[in-house]
Amino acid sequence: MPNNFRQVKKQSKMKTRLTLIIVFIVSIVSAYSQNISGDWNGETKRGEKLITFVFKIEQEDSKYSTTMSVPTFRVSGIKPSTTTFIDGKLIIDGSNVGMRYEGVYNRDTQQFEGTYKEGGVELVLILKRGTIKIANSRRPQEPVKPYTYYEEEVVFKNTEAKIALAGTLTLPSKNGKFPVVILISGSGPQDRDESFMGHKPFLVLADHLTKQGIGVLRFDDRGHGASTGDFGNATTEDFSKDVLSAIAYLKTRNDVDVKQIGLIGHSEGGIIAPLVANNSKDVAFMVLLASTGISGTELSVMQSKTLRQFPVKDEAAYEKNTRKAIAIVTSNNSESEIKEELTNHYNAFLRPILTSLNVPKEKINAFIDGQLKTSLKPWSRYFLQYNPANEIEKLQIPVLSLNGSKDTQVNAKLNQEGIRNALIKGENKDYKIVELENLNHFFQECETGKMDEYRKIEQTFSPTALKEISNWILKRI
Repeated sequence: MPNNFRQVKKQSKMKTRLTLIIVFIVSIVSAYSQNISGDWNGETKRGEKLITFVFKIEQEDSKYSTTMSVPTFRVSGIKPSTTTFIDGKLIIDGSNVGMRYEGVYNRDTQQFEGTYKEGGVELVLILKRGTIKIANSRRPQEPVKPYTYYEEEVVFKNTEAKIALAGTLTLPSKNGKFPVVILISGSGPQDRDESFMGHKPFLVLADHLTKQGIGVLRFDDRGHGASTGDFGNATTEDFSKDVLSAIAYLKTRNDVDVKQIGLIGHSEGGIIAPLVANNSKDVAFMVLLASTGISGTELSVMQSKTLRQFPVKDEAAYEKNTRKAIAIVTSNNSESEIKEELTNHYNAFLRPILTSLNVPKEKINAFIDGQLKTSLKPWSRYFLQYNPANEIEKLQIPVLSLNGSKDTQVNAKLNQEGIRNALIKGENKDYKIVELENLNHFFQECETGKMDEYRKIEQTFSPTALKEISNWILKRI
């Protein structure tokens, strides 16, 4: 065979091999540098409950951002802090809102295969491209447009925090000047409707009050929905400044009676409200819904026992160890020292309990990791050291306190005793404290008051509680 023929053949083989290598490299690069912008959805099961997730991923330049919705629970607008897609691995880090998704792209199925983590819960979640049709799950009390009153989408700024807060203002009419209440949501990132367990209590409350002649401003928490900012690093005090910004905004409007601006706080919102009022001369009255009257430490100790999802043999020892964990968190040590000491404490305290219940090691690790992350947040450290009774004592404006008798999250009798004693000590001349029978933490008529019951109840907000709120306000404006 001539040498030149052999050389041509050899070059041809090399060229073919090189072409295959190039094609292979291009296929890898295209798979891992592809644009993953768009909607991704997936379903997973927790127990018998099927949960649907939707992630809307957007790309600007080389950076990704994600907005998460959980249609099953009618929750939307959740904004995880960072999204990365490197070498086929997608990480949606929502440490600011207590969640994390990690998935690897499967080129054959064109899906992300991974896990969703929230607190101590870890779920297998496969994401596929596309939107999903969400069934209408509107609860009976939710209003249907067109409303009989005026509604406006608004945005106002907390200039100190350099964030914009988006919300909805409803007024009895487009023309006139009206009293307005600001709704303050409970703990955790909440949208303007305080959407929770398939309900929208703030939407129902706003609708009721506006129909009674009382304007309402409700807004998405910072870093949630259409509001900007970082929820994960904010404290109760930071949230109070967001409400102060809402007051400042209302004062710029000529359709608001600035002498009749009130606050309605639910759960944590009820301990934010007194902090706001004591830093503003523009709060005329206040309604506390399922609010606490004891310190964050005492509330946390109580909830650690009543809301705990596993049994313990020695309640006294469990409480002692819980208090020790709180003491570590609230110490003056550095964050690294607190983390190390708390990790050792949780391993000595929680791990043996969960191991004795045959909980798998990986789930115990995830649970302890979740406890650590929650405990080390600025919010936790502030909350545990905050006693709302100290702020309630200073209030010299009219105060209405409502709690449900079957509230398993915030014990009515104990907390209303704290609220009452603070108001008496501060010599408040106008207050009313009512324990409403058979209502839970969200003021639904209920059987047990337990958290797993919220979703099953069709009622969003007891008419009795709604009337109690509006009647009390109308007598004071």
